[in-house]
Amino acid sequence: MVRLMMHPEPSNYSYVFDFEENFHYEWTRQWMTENWTNGFYYCTIYAMLVFGLRRMMRDRAGFRLKGLLVLWNVMLATFSLVGFARTAPELFRVLNKYGLHHSVCVTSYVEDDPVSGFWSWLFVLSKLPELGDTIFIVLRKQPLIFLHWYHHITVLLYTWFSYMEFTSSARWFIVMNYSVHSMMYTYYAARAMGYRPPKQVSMFITASQLTQMLVGCFINYTTYGYLKSGGPHSCRVSKLNITLSSAMYFSYLLLFARFFYNAYLNKGRVSASKKSSKQH
Repeated sequence: MVRLMMHPEPSNYSYVFDFEENFHYEWTRQWMTENWTNGFYYCTIYAMLVFGLRRMMRDRAGFRLKGLLVLWNVMLATFSLVGFARTAPELFRVLNKYGLHHSVCVTSYVEDDPVSGFWSWLFVLSKLPELGDTIFIVLRKQPLIFLHWYHHITVLLYTWFSYMEFTSSARWFIVMNYSVHSMMYTYYAARAMGYRPPKQVSMFITASQLTQMLVGCFINYTTYGYLKSGGPHSCRVSKLNITLSSAMYFSYLLLFARFFYNAYLNKGRVSASKKSSKQH
């Protein structure tokens, strides 16, 4: 059922669903406060399962899993696209009406907007089932790079910790991640269906991931500046959170830059070099 919104404030949407309107952030934060450390157990199980399966698959042929892979990526692409559509309007309105400081220092995206709050909550929870990406890689005997499993583990731990703290700057990270994932999983779904999008498509997605990491570093730097100049009560984010987030985003930036270089720049040079050597 859809309900039309009668008041433009604080809503950023022309309609909301009942499950969005009835969202209450208090119990979700309480649940996360009591359970966020379980993320360490989940990540440990994940690592044991992934590397255990990898060892088991060493002397076996990889599974195709085409149907399941298509379904998995279509589901995640759809979820990410809807998540972006339901969280981005709040960020854009806050930036337009209140400015950058509010967007990184005030938790209104959860406390005052039930639609954004609901999809922010789902975003945090989704980092657990997203670990399943790696299972497909291992069972299909695809290359498993450090960036992949490191990214999955650290994102889950950081997002759960941040929700427990109700980190204000997280609205930026949520919107950016939803946006990039909607493109990324759509691309994976197309590949799983047998389509071969042009190389420029994958380059654009990786470039978008790099941009996400650059913006993430900028947001952390800006948030720290506000926190330092205004005192501990000027921003709803802890120094520990900024430190962890900065380390995480900077490491992602380096790893994605290295991946981009190896996948698109260096690879092209190697191919050109081989082609040239064959002609002589």
